[in-house]
Amino acid sequence: MIDPEGHAESAASAVQTGPIPVTRRVGPSDLDVFPIALSGTVFGWTADGPTTTAILDRFVELQGTFIDTADAYAGGRSEIMIGNWMRERGNRDALTIATKVGKGPDHPGLSAPAIRAAVEASLRRLRIDRIDLLFLHVDDPSVSFDETLLAVDELIRAGHVRYFGGSDHTANRLFEARIASGQLGVAHMVAVQKHYNLMHRSEYENGLARIAAQLDLGVLPRFALAAGFLSGKYRSRADLDRYRRGDEVAEYLTRRGLRVLAALDRLANETSSSVPTVALSWLLSRPRVVAPVVSVSDPLQLEAIMAAPFTPLSRHQLTELDRVSE
Repeated sequence: MIDPEGHAESAASAVQTGPIPVTRRVGPSDLDVFPIALSGTVFGWTADGPTTTAILDRFVELQGTFIDTADAYAGGRSEIMIGNWMRERGNRDALTIATKVGKGPDHPGLSAPAIRAAVEASLRRLRIDRIDLLFLHVDDPSVSFDETLLAVDELIRAGHVRYFGGSDHTANRLFEARIASGQLGVAHMVAVQKHYNLMHRSEYENGLARIAAQLDLGVLPRFALAAGFLSGKYRSRADLDRYRRGDEVAEYLTRRGLRVLAALDRLANETSSSVPTVALSWLLSRPRVVAPVVSVSDPLQLEAIMAAPFTPLSRHQLTELDRVSE
């Protein structure tokens, strides 16, 4: 079943019972996480308080441990809601918390003062004393990497941040950052978030993948379900007009997109799973991928999402998806 936002739902049986799957390590860090990251994008925006609490509760019930948010999400309300929930549940130490700075309206950019103020504000909103994984939400060429890296390293040495990574940085800029961190003798990035899914492959695979391997970066794919297109919901032009997110997925409704959906349909049937489960399982098979970052607007949608690590695809099935999505 598909919700109006383009996310798929399935029966509770979609998530298999049994031992917890092997966790994945984020790059060279000591962060071991369940290989699905729950995005806080909608918290405080399209998801109200009770809905957010229900989503977070169900996520941890399904073995989730990795939550990703940002100071820019819903003007900071996403962080507040996650922080209040962690305090109420008393489960902070069981979770890996990632947040991002650089786009927030109060402290934009990556200057040293902006980073320090943004992290301090995020810690207050999240009601925690350390951020496990801090992402630079933008690439700010107006500030030297030296200034940015020294500011982040200061926060790491102070214990306010454990590790950090990039987001929206090109391969060349990630390489420049590594050179700068080596020259300065400061902490370097351990992860990167990038737009990557079956419908959007070339940006990552034709450049960033090689650099991620060279720099030993863990990869967290954003837009892992292509704005809902890879849920299988959008099959015709009429579907684009029917739902609010139709404009976001219009570019995917092509012959290639329909071939991908047809292959996902077949493999979902073969694996007794669902279209989004198979799409995420493909991502989890890619080199360096740690955890796709996925948002949901209803806790029921998590059943199909969290089934992906339990649904490995065969070499033949992976090859088929590679072929149709080229």
